[in-house]
Amino acid sequence: MASNTNIIANKRGVSSHLHLHLHLRRLRHLLLLFSILFAAKFDLVSGLNYTKYSRKVSSLRLERIQKHLEKINKPAVITIESPDGDIIDCVHKKKQPALDHPLLKNHKIQKVAPEMPKVKMLKNDEDKRDSKRREGEDLVWQMWHRNGTRCPKGTVPIRRSTTHDVLRAKSLFHFGKKQSTIINPTSRRTDAPDVVSGGGHEHAIAYTGTSQEVYGAKATINVWDPSIQEVNEFSLSQIWILSGSFDGSDLNSIEAGWQVSPELYGDSRPRLFTYWTTDSYQATGCYNLLCAGFVQTNSRIAIGAAISPFSQYAANQYDITILIWKDPKLGNWWMGFGDNTLVGYWPAELFTHLADHATMVEWGGEVVNSRANGKHTSTEMGSGHFAEDGFGKASYFRNLEIVDTDNSLTSVHDISTLAENTNCYNIKNSYNNEWGTYFYYGGPGNNPRCP
Repeated sequence: MASNTNIIANKRGVSSHLHLHLHLRRLRHLLLLFSILFAAKFDLVSGLNYTKYSRKVSSLRLERIQKHLEKINKPAVITIESPDGDIIDCVHKKKQPALDHPLLKNHKIQKVAPEMPKVKMLKNDEDKRDSKRREGEDLVWQMWHRNGTRCPKGTVPIRRSTTHDVLRAKSLFHFGKKQSTIINPTSRRTDAPDVVSGGGHEHAIAYTGTSQEVYGAKATINVWDPSIQEVNEFSLSQIWILSGSFDGSDLNSIEAGWQVSPELYGDSRPRLFTYWTTDSYQATGCYNLLCAGFVQTNSRIAIGAAISPFSQYAANQYDITILIWKDPKLGNWWMGFGDNTLVGYWPAELFTHLADHATMVEWGGEVVNSRANGKHTSTEMGSGHFAEDGFGKASYFRNLEIVDTDNSLTSVHDISTLAENTNCYNIKNSYNNEWGTYFYYGGPGNNPRCP
């Protein structure tokens, strides 16, 4: 691993360099095949056991993986090696994966700035609590930023995927995809017994009703590094923008937040992520830029890169602000970060129900509990502490807002909450003038009351 961020510039237009590049590429392929077939070792990250992923791989499967990686890892103008081992490729905007999508064949990248949502209620600008990452403050908050290097203008930073990343997934098809995880909170009675959601997914969420048309949502999300027990489990905190049928196959979802996912990233660091689907997580969509779809416009933010620093128990608290909204001009769903920094957008062409508007917004945490050894795993949600522990100890979402029909941001007042198993993870919401509508959420997973 490099001690400093290294820059590697690509040389173009010289034939000898091209032949050398092709030769080195073949050599890398042979070395990779050798290492996977005969060594097939994976690092232990934070005590997680990756040995079951150290299986022998057929050369045919490896060829398929390499072909897929060549499709999503686009040629870089420059490459940045991050101190945490990530490789960030600075790819020309017009060469990014999004534009490979068949529905975006004639798509022109939106150059006109989207119309930002108007703020109806002025909030207190200064948060009296000790939350260190302010909106608009240009902190070094991603690991690859460490020595101040940035991607050139006209390029976007994309975290490079590796063969080992794909091999940790169930299959090439499952790489970069969520399993069907969504729950319809309105279909659950308030006195419903504590049960585990399908596929071992458990939530602690706040949500809006389904009677209104919603055009976006915003929140400031506390960032932690929850412990994950098994490689195929994850812990995330995010916003969901939803429309369509919960019990059918046409649910549209746009999602963004932070997550710890050893299977997806090969480590236990909290990372900024996005997701989208138009068919209830069956075949469409993916995390980050791991398939065609999300169009990135920002040259400073790498989706999927590690967030640093993050919150510590009874110490400094760090949070990130995420806004997702539908641009009334062109209809694309944009993502904003911090103080109105545009990250990119999900083109309207991708969606069916969300081509018009959303019908529900959810905010909160989600984990996978694989019940390893027949017990609830100790994978943590949020900070790993229950909601009642409060500031500095429990994780929070604050300043929950939605975008209404006239592109105005308003504080959410009527929210409901849901946690399937409150002995494992819980949620408690409230309201004050500083934080507007907010909630604490999370938990440790396995404990005497959550066996």
